[in-house]
Amino acid sequence: MRGLKYQLKNIRRDKMCILSFLLPIIVGLAVSSLSDASFTSISETSFGIIENNLSANDVEWLRSYGKILVFKDMNMLKTAVNNPATHLIGVLNDSNGIKTVLSGDELQLYAVIGNTLPQLYMKDKMVSNVKVTIYPTENNNDFLKSLLIVITMVTALFMGCTFNAMSIISEKEDGIALINKVLPMTKKSYLIQKITLGFVGGVLSTILTACVCIRLEIKAIFLFLILIVLSAFISAMAGLFIGRFSSGLMIGIVYIKIIMILFLAPPVLFYLAVSASSILHTLSYVFPSSITFYGFMDLLNGHIQNIGLYIIVLFAHCIVWFLMYLITGKHRENAY
Repeated sequence: MRGLKYQLKNIRRDKMCILSFLLPIIVGLAVSSLSDASFTSISETSFGIIENNLSANDVEWLRSYGKILVFKDMNMLKTAVNNPATHLIGVLNDSNGIKTVLSGDELQLYAVIGNTLPQLYMKDKMVSNVKVTIYPTENNNDFLKSLLIVITMVTALFMGCTFNAMSIISEKEDGIALINKVLPMTKKSYLIQKITLGFVGGVLSTILTACVCIRLEIKAIFLFLILIVLSAFISAMAGLFIGRFSSGLMIGIVYIKIIMILFLAPPVLFYLAVSASSILHTLSYVFPSSITFYGFMDLLNGHIQNIGLYIIVLFAHCIVWFLMYLITGKHRENAY
């Protein structure tokens, strides 16, 4: 217990560790403050029309694809369309349906929308007699907001890695690592202290971040906690590896940044660009943060079918990382 108190006292002096603990919580508060804002509406396409130029049905159809701004005459519409700050697409009545007015220097995205809108209008008219049934989504979470929340929580989990790495590196630079070798403390006790330090820090940071920015169903809370516990253990082990192989503070910071990129970039990339049924998606399980990311996203969206698989794979990662740390430690001792 005294060892843990000393470790916490040592951590309090490290501003990087404190910042790593508080930053995800602050970001979580910022995300929760956007609860009334729709990320979809922020990126919504804007259409400009002339008053009484389109029929009421056409206006309603257009409103289903974006925001509508009404102008009194053609000159005002063209002025708004040519304004580079608006990205406005003008829509007018035409003998064949509708036609669009573009500035010519808009982003490629809006040029494509403007060019394909009349064709989309004609196709919708052709299938207007077909009965369409719309099934509501299981929840109203905005996708981009959910993505931001999960990235924030995965970042919070990484805090345990920073805790352990900076603690071990500072002990090396202050000479405390040499003192530890002659203290009546077993390697097992030292390892337990270090793992506990990063593990508890990562768990607390992630739980506090989750409390301020998400609301889960009761049945999902237990699964969510299991994912946090297993992921926090792996993060703590990553910190031990960085602390062991870092010869100085600058080298340690470089290692932390590299591991942090590997923690965050692959999950987002695989989630957005790779199909869940593809081989690449399965291969991404080699990154434990990818499994955590998938699990958080599924729970946030109300899907629990694959959570059991994620827990099993994360547990396997915990065993492998722990055994690798013990094996590399023996090899370093033999080398000396």
